[in-house]
Amino acid sequence: MNLQQLEYLIALEAHRHFGKAAAECFVTQPTLSAMVQKIEEELGVKLFDRSRQPIALTDAGERLLPQVRVILREVERLREMAREEERDLKGELRIGVIPTLSPYLMPLFLPHFVKKYPAVRLKVTERVTEILIERLHKGLLDAAILATPLEDPLLTEHVLFYEAFVVYSSHPFTKESLLPEDLDVNELWLLEEGHCFRSQILKLCDLREKHHPAVEYQAGSLETLKHLVDAQHGVTILPELVLSTLTPAQMTKVKRFAEPAPVREISLVTHRHAVKERLLKALQEEILFHLPEECRRRQPAQTPLTWR
Repeated sequence: MNLQQLEYLIALEAHRHFGKAAAECFVTQPTLSAMVQKIEEELGVKLFDRSRQPIALTDAGERLLPQVRVILREVERLREMAREEERDLKGELRIGVIPTLSPYLMPLFLPHFVKKYPAVRLKVTERVTEILIERLHKGLLDAAILATPLEDPLLTEHVLFYEAFVVYSSHPFTKESLLPEDLDVNELWLLEEGHCFRSQILKLCDLREKHHPAVEYQAGSLETLKHLVDAQHGVTILPELVLSTLTPAQMTKVKRFAEPAPVREISLVTHRHAVKERLLKALQEEILFHLPEECRRRQPAQTPLTWR
């Protein structure tokens, strides 16, 4: 067997479909199927149950595929060590970002990163936290930008900054700054299940038993929540980076929380055996450098600029 064949196994595990795995690996489906069968014959075990749809791992596959990921990770570590002998950064960096952060954070630093490191190929995936964690576990991502802490022993969290929550409301408030109890919870628009930001707001406003709106609209994006409020109905809570996208008229609908304002911790999360350390450190530094002043002031006291 060779490394390319091992990569076919990981792609098939991820997609559970020969056609999709073959497309990711830029080979034909018969080629990928034949290579997977060849490895199985060499090992003397079946790794995939082809009788099920989608394709499933066999018991042997469940035991052996983690070792395949270890092998590929160590090969990548060897390549990374070789790249450290070169002056310029290059290679591929696969990162994931949660949807409540991606549209507002990525434009701040991504153009600068691409210009500064033209030999680095970035592959960015926008998914909810649960999916990104799964992909980190499987080695399908090099890092993810997530709200933390996650308390996952397989992952390492490099805290980047703390992002404040703000109120966005169609109703005027006479108070200069607000408390969570100042909000009418039954006029509060929330994201749908699966978004960690929804869970944070439920906890902040103690809503699990009290949220009974006349219209329950579980939105898939913060932009939808903004438009609902702009239609002169209700209130929502937004993360601070959204403010950079608001018009002057929309900014009049923003109210800050009283100090200490609620915040969410944002981290660059990697597998505990992460490789590509030079690329990840460069990414981390670009993010920190291009943060808005409000977030920069809330950076952790010991920002991990030295990769650990």
